[in-house]
Amino acid sequence: MSIYDYTVKKRKNGELDLSTLKGKVLLIVNTATGCGFTPQYDGLEKLYEKYHALGLEILDFPCNQFGNQAPGSDNEIHEFCTARYKTQFDQLAKIDVNGENESPLYTYIKANSPSEEIKGLKSQIAMKAIKKISKTAVKPEDIKWNFTKFLVNRDGVIIRRFEPTRTPEQIDEEIAAII
Repeated sequence: MSIYDYTVKKRKNGELDLSTLKGKVLLIVNTATGCGFTPQYDGLEKLYEKYHALGLEILDFPCNQFGNQAPGSDNEIHEFCTARYKTQFDQLAKIDVNGENESPLYTYIKANSPSEEIKGLKSQIAMKAIKKISKTAVKPEDIKWNFTKFLVNRDGVIIRRFEPTRTPEQIDEEIAAII
């Protein structure tokens, strides 16, 4: 199995076959519009503007599993993101990233990504607090909160998992190294 063996639902109609993204660098993110990390949309858009022409695609999956912070329909979420953060990358359909209804793509990427060592006292404290309130993160590899990011190289290999406390700006250099 590889990341290219999966399809995901689009925000509007139809599905996105990930095999159509072969040769691209992917940043896969579970997001929410009412979260303390929501301003990361600004950084995601800047990464998209900087690297899209060079082959970066952002796969934005709204997820309402963490404190019900992604309310609304797929189109309402999209309208919020484009109006508030001027996002040009599209959001996909809302999904679950943990539990019995989790997306098969997320089952795969969680099992096949190296975990991130949380550095910095502020980030360590934030992640400890998140772990206490995250009700869907049961297994060690489960997503703890919104804005967990996965970086996938052009060969479809998941090379890094970034916890929510790592901002898009903090992963710019790692994207630049593989783009």
